Amino acid sequence: MSPFKLVALVVAVPFAVLGGVPAATAREAVRYEPQQTIAAEQWDIVDIRFTVASVPEQPVDVDFSATFSDRSGKSMAVAGFYDGGNEYVIRFTPPSNGEWSYETSSSLSGLDGKDGSLSVRSAGEGRRGAVLVDSESKRRFVHQNGDSNYPIAFEADWLFALDAENANDIPKTRMLVDTLADNGFNQIVMNVFAYDVNWAKDASLDPQYDFGSPRVFPFKGTNQEPDHSGLNIEYFQRLDRVLDYLDQKGIVAHLMIYVWNKRVAWPEAKSEADNRYFDYVVRRYQGYPNLVWDISKEALGYGHNDVSYITDRIQRLRDNDAYDRLVTVHDYGYCRKFPEQVDFVSVQLWSSELYGVMRNVCEAIPGKPILNIEHGGYERSPYVVFTGNYTSPEVCLERAYQCVFAGTFPTHYWQGAAWNVVIADIESLDPGDRPRLDYYRHLRGFVDRYQIDQLIAGEKKSNAGFCLHNGKDRFLYYVPKECDYLGLRPPKDRGDTMKLVWFDPFSGEYGEPFEMKMTQWPSVDVPAGNGFRILICDLKDEE
Repeated sequence: MSPFKLVALVVAVPFAVLGGVPAATAREAVRYEPQQTIAAEQWDIVDIRFTVASVPEQPVDVDFSATFSDRSGKSMAVAGFYDGGNEYVIRFTPPSNGEWSYETSSSLSGLDGKDGSLSVRSAGEGRRGAVLVDSESKRRFVHQNGDSNYPIAFEADWLFALDAENANDIPKTRMLVDTLADNGFNQIVMNVFAYDVNWAKDASLDPQYDFGSPRVFPFKGTNQEPDHSGLNIEYFQRLDRVLDYLDQKGIVAHLMIYVWNKRVAWPEAKSEADNRYFDYVVRRYQGYPNLVWDISKEALGYGHNDVSYITDRIQRLRDNDAYDRLVTVHDYGYCRKFPEQVDFVSVQLWSSELYGVMRNVCEAIPGKPILNIEHGGYERSPYVVFTGNYTSPEVCLERAYQCVFAGTFPTHYWQGAAWNVVIADIESLDPGDRPRLDYYRHLRGFVDRYQIDQLIAGEKKSNAGFCLHNGKDRFLYYVPKECDYLGLRPPKDRGDTMKLVWFDPFSGEYGEPFEMKMTQWPSVDVPAGNGFRILICDLKDEE
């Protein structure tokens, strides 16, 4: 069967079952048997599959859920979803180890009153649970196990499309995701579906890299001739593979449920078809521990809806998401006006003086993590896709570091992967055409080494540039490329000697450490070079 014909199917043969789990899945798939005990691990996804004799005309609309309870009495109700044929799934991710029991409830008799149990082991190596806002430091993210999660995000809107027409495997997806993981990215901003860009395409674009106008569609029919009366279940089965692989690689899927400016034939807002799609996405993907929600890319910018619609979607999501995954909206105007509606703030700020602008956001919206989801830097690629204001890889990096030093988080765009154009095999490009992803590998090493998300931002502590510090004896300075000399202003009562080392953010190399006596106006020479530098200063008492 051709990939084109697949988009017209609303009922497809499910492939995520025992004995037929597709490549790249990290999920346990268990077919329900009465009173069975399922072996599972904390924070790992378990799909429990139920088969019924027949399904109604609109099988997606069947009410189906399971209430899970542990021995302490804690319980959670998890909605299930239709998965094609005569199959329904309860997707459960145990939040804790120990013994769990469950019982189903459904408007369909064949799904009602089914029970069973899970014996849940402690989390396996590398499993850290979902991303949360740190309860003790509201500007930072942590995993459920307490480990820090410092997002360095990468936008890949069309990630869903790379292997959407491949029934058997996701080689292109793995290729791109592996490259991003190897270079320090731990969050990918992606769409559930997008169709095509609304700007002119590069005349030299190689068609193999153009994933615009895909021959797949989340509804029945096609994007050109949509039938919103039902969903294309096979589309979502194949999208599962992408989120599964991101989960394996420890990468958060920043999943944008809608996008308004990519020519998608969406159903009318708040219609039965719109609600069916939205609720299905929430039910199907809520179980992924590597997930954060974004209601829509360009949420309020294109006249599709209004503020009340976005607020309604947030509430609808929270009512249906048993796991309380984090929620944001790809629209700073909305986040600024209704910060109480979102768990973290997404901003699109392109200002040339980015650090100060990001500090203003911190002042305007206290107590929330802030992700600059689009800072106007779009690193050049072999094809011109969308240039924004800045295309130099060095300037893009500079803007990322300004976000970091402002106490916020960066997102990187490369024109070879951000929109419809996706070059998955980056190593196949000539070296001069490849993105400088190594810059972000060095950034990852830097933020992890110095636990940047635990430092204080917004206090200068120098006569130029920006500073992060721990309030005691460590001061990190962002030194602009224009600086030849930097005057340091750390507190003089914390030590009489400064131990200093330069960090080159482009090479990832650290210079030889050196020491200076604390004086009234200490100053250092900035190393020669064409870019900004980072200076690490530790105060100590003379021995």
